[in-house]
Amino acid sequence: MRVVDPFLAEWPDVELDVTTAFQFGGLAALLSHEIDILVTPDPIERPGLQYTPVFDYELVLAVAETHPLAQKHRAEPEDLAGETLITYPISRERLDIYTRFLVPAHALPRRHRTVETTDLMLRLVASGRAVSATPDWLLFGARGVKGLRLGEGITKSIHLGHRAGEPAPYLSGFINLAKNVRI
Repeated sequence: MRVVDPFLAEWPDVELDVTTAFQFGGLAALLSHEIDILVTPDPIERPGLQYTPVFDYELVLAVAETHPLAQKHRAEPEDLAGETLITYPISRERLDIYTRFLVPAHALPRRHRTVETTDLMLRLVASGRAVSATPDWLLFGARGVKGLRLGEGITKSIHLGHRAGEPAPYLSGFINLAKNVRI
């Protein structure tokens, strides 16, 4: 969202809309020309699409500052055995906390639930009701929450996907702004 204000100032004649629904079929919308840019941490290669990485981040385990795990510097898969894990409503096969951390260690949380909004997720974590796998940048300024490295670390990148070829000037402008934004 930090790209929106400078983009709107630079491109006053371009209409901007943002869809954040997790059930939204972003890839299909991009391919069918319903949207021009797809913001994703998980680019899916398809003919006719290009992805540009715009910033890197680390996936961390968000815990309440008062949670017993908050005393650790990093979490191990077995640490989640007694925990309620909150994620966005995305299938487990697409969640890095499962595919890159829990499943390889043959571990699972006590319970898994989903929520739609980051704000609610962080409030539930801060209250000590659950833990969550969260991009580190979402924790900047979050109150009552601490981020722990997941094992040796899970690094990711946010990518902007667009249809292949030379993007329209306003799309290039958006991509360049996104590359230069500081979280």
